Amino acid sequence: MNEAAPTTIESFDILRILKSLPHRYPFLMVDRVIEARGDEFGIGIKNVSINEPQFQGHFPDRPVMPGVLLIEGMAQTAGVLCVNALSSGKGAPLVYFMSIDKAKFRKPVTPGDRVEFHMTKTNRRRSMWWYSGLAFVEGALVCEAEIAAMLVEDGPAKV
Repeated sequence: MNEAAPTTIESFDILRILKSLPHRYPFLMVDRVIEARGDEFGIGIKNVSINEPQFQGHFPDRPVMPGVLLIEGMAQTAGVLCVNALSSGKGAPLVYFMSIDKAKFRKPVTPGDRVEFHMTKTNRRRSMWWYSGLAFVEGALVCEAEIAAMLVEDGPAKV
């Protein structure tokens, strides 16, 4: 890649995230992005609360955040980075998940935890992005995965 690495570090509050992603409660898994360097790297934050609906059934007597929602938090963090790096001014494109590879779950995440999603871009071709993700709680690795996504302009699906 011949692109210069971005030197500006940004942060995105919840209002900027809501403008970047179509997700809404209860499926929005990122509360804030505390560090973003273009689409190269970012750290998304998820504050896990007992009030979230998944804890009614997973598992009520010992609530554990479902691993698939940790992966979704990684994907949403990467999506915010991609959408904001493009900033075409025409409105946010949609981000579609393409693949998940090498997912590993190291420790359970429970209500009261603050999850940090550390996302690093590994490749980009046209409208497709690949990221390596690590999720931490209080410095301990809880989840890791490689993900890929595609950005498309909002409009009718093409077959």
